[in-house]
Amino acid sequence: MIRVNIHEAKTHLSKYLEKVAEGETIILCKRNVPVAEIRPISPSRKSRRPLGLAKGLFQIPKDFYETLPPEIIDCFYSNNQ
Repeated sequence: MIRVNIHEAKTHLSKYLEKVAEGETIILCKRNVPVAEIRPISPSRKSRRPLGLAKGLFQIPKDFYETLPPEIIDCFYSNNQ
């Protein structure tokens, strides 16, 4: 992780963006106090995500679709925390 003041970052922006492209994270500081973070964006997926990756790893219980008890349903509609 690289810490750099704003003036330094503006002066050498291209150099720091190259570091970010390589995977570095840059902390921008104003008078040595961190104010922002510049980090690489995750690459977008080139292909569609395959379906069924978790097949067989868990099972939905039979009572999953049954109505919840009234006291639990009331919790969704009450203003009390």
